[in-house]
Order: sequence, then structure tokens, then C-alpha cells
Amino acid sequence: MDIEELLQIEIHGWQSLCDGSGAQVYGDLMTADGVMILANGSVMTRHQVVETLAAAPVWDDYRIEEPRLIQIGADAAVLVYRGVASRTADAEPFEAMMASTYLRTAHGVRLAVYQQTSTQH
Repeated sequence: MDIEELLQIEIHGWQSLCDGSGAQVYGDLMTADGVMILANGSVMTRHQVVETLAAAPVWDDYRIEEPRLIQIGADAAVLVYRGVASRTADAEPFEAMMASTYLRTAHGVRLAVYQQTSTQH
């Protein structure tokens, strides 16, 4: 896995959050036991992520800033970046440091853990 491959997957995920297809995309992308750890402290299973995204409002736009890759092994890596996203209903953009841990599996690259840490005070 290299940074370009994982950035393309991450961009695809963000685009799905903007066009309303996030539930399908993340349902396919996450490992069966994958989790998302959100800035509000909640931990969501793959099933919970799919249910939540099916009803979530879409984002209007997003930016991925300062991406970097941390290799964990031959079949695992973490993509770390600052994410900034906005939607009309929110007064301020959402900004957080994000870490997506990917595994290469027999079924392709899958998201095992995603974590947000808010940079807003």
C-alpha cells in the first residue's frame, strides 16, 4: 500500500459522504469487525456506521490536508491527515485530525479502524 492508493480510497469515501452513498461505500469498505471512533467519543461498529450514514445529512465539501502514511507492515498502513468538511446546516466547518488504518485482505484493501480527534476548541 502506498499513500496514493490510500488517498484515492479516502477521497472515494469522502465523496460518498457528499453524494449520499456513504452507507454503501463504508459498508463495503470496512472490515467485518471494523470500528469508527468519532470526535465526540463514540465508537461505532461497521453495522452502526452503515445505519448512521444511511440517515446522515451529506457534506457539501471537504479537504484532505497534510496526508502522510505510516506503514505498519506488509499488509497494513495508517493514513493520517487533517480533514476539513462543511455542510450548509452547520455554522462552522468540522475540522479534525483523522487516522484511517487499512489492511490488505483477500478481498482487497479494507478499513479496519478510523479515528477522529477534533482540532476545534
